[in-house]
Amino acid sequence: MRAMLLKLPHVAETMQWGANLVFWVADKAIGGKMFALVDLDDRGGPVISYAAGPERYAELVERDGVIPAPYLARAYWVAVERWDVFRASEWQSELEAAHALIHARLPKRTRDVLAMPAGERRRLIAERKALLARRAAAKR
Repeated sequence: MRAMLLKLPHVAETMQWGANLVFWVADKAIGGKMFALVDLDDRGGPVISYAAGPERYAELVERDGVIPAPYLARAYWVAVERWDVFRASEWQSELEAAHALIHARLPKRTRDVLAMPAGERRRLIAERKALLARRAAAKR
């Protein structure tokens, strides 16, 4: 799943909220937005949550093994309880759609950064992360 998600354009990943692997369209340092969250805890809860959008949400929650995502259902996210709910090709389609949905909602300034040449974009992201780290350190 991780390999499939990282093949999508402009995807960044972070570990957050305990053992959650969060996938972002664009690095969050430049205004990226998350589109999928994989729970690595293995405590019996949903294995993955992702953005479904209002059109697809109602259809998906009718499927066995798909529920409204905790904390994110109001944003039309779904949570999948088992990996076997979808076939591999369906997973690919669902997660590409989640990526496209969130990409379309990115602020213009973030889309402008994504349109930059790769080297320039990496430099800008590194500078932004350094600035955010300095600000966080100054607050302590």
